[in-house]
Amino acid sequence: MKRLAGLSTLALTISVTSGCGWLWGEDGYFRDRGSDYLSARQVAPMQVPVEGDIRPLDPLLPIPRQVADSTVSGEYEVPRPQRLQVAAEVSDFSVQSSESARWLVALRSPAQVWAATRQFFVEAGFSIGEERPQTGEFSTAWQRGDQLDPALARNLGLQDGEAKVRVRIEPGVQPSTSEIFVLSVLRPVDSSADVAWPQTSTNKELDRVLLDELQAKLSSGAEQGGTVSLLAERDFDAPSRVTLSNDGSGNPVLQLDTDFDRAWSSVGRALQAGDVRVDDLDRSLGVYYVNLAEGARDPQEKPGFFSRLFGGAADKDDIEARAERYQVRLTRAGDKILVTLDKSVDTVAPADVARRVLSLIKDNLG
Repeated sequence: MKRLAGLSTLALTISVTSGCGWLWGEDGYFRDRGSDYLSARQVAPMQVPVEGDIRPLDPLLPIPRQVADSTVSGEYEVPRPQRLQVAAEVSDFSVQSSESARWLVALRSPAQVWAATRQFFVEAGFSIGEERPQTGEFSTAWQRGDQLDPALARNLGLQDGEAKVRVRIEPGVQPSTSEIFVLSVLRPVDSSADVAWPQTSTNKELDRVLLDELQAKLSSGAEQGGTVSLLAERDFDAPSRVTLSNDGSGNPVLQLDTDFDRAWSSVGRALQAGDVRVDDLDRSLGVYYVNLAEGARDPQEKPGFFSRLFGGAADKDDIEARAERYQVRLTRAGDKILVTLDKSVDTVAPADVARRVLSLIKDNLG
């Protein structure tokens, strides 16, 4: 061990006193060999005696001629890598299809795509004949090809007929998504007969063109930062009829003439608009857990670092001390939704508190 330490010390002393050229220079032992292959030359294949019997030999690492060029000299500089092409972002709107149907999937809530979808058909030249925002449906009047946008009319092929379109927007399988279905019917221009809506598409090519054009329009609007007005969302989700009354026991109850999906979203929006704090929710039970002593909080707002470090525990204690916790419960009753305010699953809220909260929801529904 002492001998090894001595040799190391001697080598270090020699290298310091005489320089490191013999170790690290161009002629040194530890020189850079990264460009040696540039001066490599291909030699003649191995010669084997005539009487020899061996299998053919192929070079394992042949030197490319364009690299081992006699005109190349000096160190080789590695070229910069080519810039990678950035893949296009996946659109929030895509057309899906099965053996019997074709539809447009939007990564937006039905309330958000309602106004944009309706606007597309209006700008294309269609007249809205009937619309039911509460059920997510609208249909156009009969339109001739010369009444529509020329480019769209050519794609639809309506030279000798007229068309009527029905659009249905449904909640998607995933939360905050929508599925848009388009169904069209045709008739001759000189006919005045009304044509019933078929169960499935009978004009697959026309429906395909409409969905493709709608997808392009929605994608373009999203890229340009298009927004959806809150008024349009409220109009879409707003129940067609809202009634505040009392049940058989005299407890206030809010009755909504709509389906559960739209009632759930519209009540949640009404609570936010009415400045009611929602601490938790359970959609499967149809319950919003509210705290009437606190104002509505922004779901994007998070406490800062110092607030969590110094004031978090005190804030929680203060909130808990003054909390007024209730449950806004949605219950299906045939084709209607009943909204009540409960203290717990077994206890109803005081009548005056329930009427105040349900009136607030009613005023903010639409």
